[in-house]
Amino acid sequence: MSLLAKPGSDIWIRDSHSLDDALARTTHLAIGAHQDDLEFMAYEGIAACYEREDRWFAGVTITDGRGSSRLGPYADYTDEQMREKRRQEQREAAEMGQYTAQFQLDYSSSEVKGEKRSSVVADLKALLERMRPETVYLHQPADKHDSHVAVLSCCVDALRSVADFHIPNRIIGCEVWRGLDWLADADKIAMDCGAYPELSSRLAATFDSQIAGGKRYDLATLGRWQANATFFDSHGSDQFERVAWGMDLKPLIEDSSLSLESFVTMKVQTLVEDVRERTRRFS
Repeated sequence: MSLLAKPGSDIWIRDSHSLDDALARTTHLAIGAHQDDLEFMAYEGIAACYEREDRWFAGVTITDGRGSSRLGPYADYTDEQMREKRRQEQREAAEMGQYTAQFQLDYSSSEVKGEKRSSVVADLKALLERMRPETVYLHQPADKHDSHVAVLSCCVDALRSVADFHIPNRIIGCEVWRGLDWLADADKIAMDCGAYPELSSRLAATFDSQIAGGKRYDLATLGRWQANATFFDSHGSDQFERVAWGMDLKPLIEDSSLSLESFVTMKVQTLVEDVRERTRRFS
């Protein structure tokens, strides 16, 4: 029986390790919707494991890439050609970043948001049952991309389903299609993205099918990291050269009564109260 449901799913394993070995040694796991999401949202974990023998990064990409934008040299690509191109780019990133494993589950975005949701959860559960990661990077619930929030919902269900087996020490919701600089400072998780700057640039450049089409995700991500580092503290010196903000999602796994909606609404309400208090003081 195959580990993953989709016949077109892709499993890349580093070196000559077995699948079970690759899963068992994973210390940092990232689960994202699209090819390139992991490199932009979970770089802290990639860098933490790079050139190490005691830490290993594994990535899971849920969707197939068929619906990706295509301009410039890729304008005439069919859906199937784009799927293969994006799949290869993700494999190249895994090789470059020295991941222990990269899984591409091959679901369409519409499937993740609809009729195949339970299958996505089952695939994630099958992987999580074979690993004990210390840190897990996910999308964050205030993201404005529907597929990102749908994938996050699947991840929460999968992590809850294996909570009796293992709950990671850190479960972090990451910036992609909406930043997290609006979070109250007490709610922010600072992820240092300043290590191996050449690696972060090379990883971003791997996804040429998107960048060449006019979406400069590489420059935008680095710019966000640098802006986060500078604008965090209005009085003190910068603590980081590049930082990504994260949101602590562990309470969602530990308390199954919490919904994504209620959880993120509490975070937004904290911002509302902060703004009200500051404007009230100076009105």
